Amino acid sequence: MDEAAADPVKPPRKRRWPRWVAGVAVLGAVVYAGSIVWLSVASAGHTSDAADAPDAPVVIVLGAQIKDGKPMAFLKGRLDAAVELVEAGKAKAVLVSGDANGGSGDEIAAMTNYLVEQGIDERRIVGDPYGLDTYDTCFRAIHTYGVTKALIVTQGYHVPRAVALCRDVGIDADGVNSDCGCATPTLIKNAAREWVLAKPKAALDMLWSRDAKVTSPSEDSVQVALSIP
Repeated sequence: MDEAAADPVKPPRKRRWPRWVAGVAVLGAVVYAGSIVWLSVASAGHTSDAADAPDAPVVIVLGAQIKDGKPMAFLKGRLDAAVELVEAGKAKAVLVSGDANGGSGDEIAAMTNYLVEQGIDERRIVGDPYGLDTYDTCFRAIHTYGVTKALIVTQGYHVPRAVALCRDVGIDADGVNSDCGCATPTLIKNAAREWVLAKPKAALDMLWSRDAKVTSPSEDSVQVALSIP
């Protein structure tokens, strides 16, 4: 009697990704694209260079890394734009907002000292030591310092996000593009971070309307600065 024929060897089946993985990928892409569109629409018509900026009582300068107590290229560009705005009479007071306990040092002290060195009256400068990110800066500007109309200064790729966040919390904000003078790798790294991480996070902040990480009682320091003749 012949032996039974051996079962044919079946080729290994190709592994298929579960459908939920594809669904999550599609959802993520939709959320990402939606966040970009949302920020773009919210800031549309509210960005310019310093020379073309509208008037506002206050110019907000976002903090960045410092070195040896001095502003590095990113921050210096923002501060130079703020000086230009004040000297042109487009703003009367400056709110410097950053981390007074940052990893590179006291951003508020560095920004204030630089502005004074450039001829800005120190009485016109107000420091917010708890502007730990852009959303916190905007939230605290209106809720702690009573700022309802402002120019916000930062690099061009960052301006739409900054404007959208400030307008979302209730500030009539216009963004001002600042120079950088940074090395190309630095620009690429920061731009990539902006598009991959910061913009989606900003959309979530706007969606959930969270409080700032540090909240403080309201104060009139900006109003006092604006009253300086």
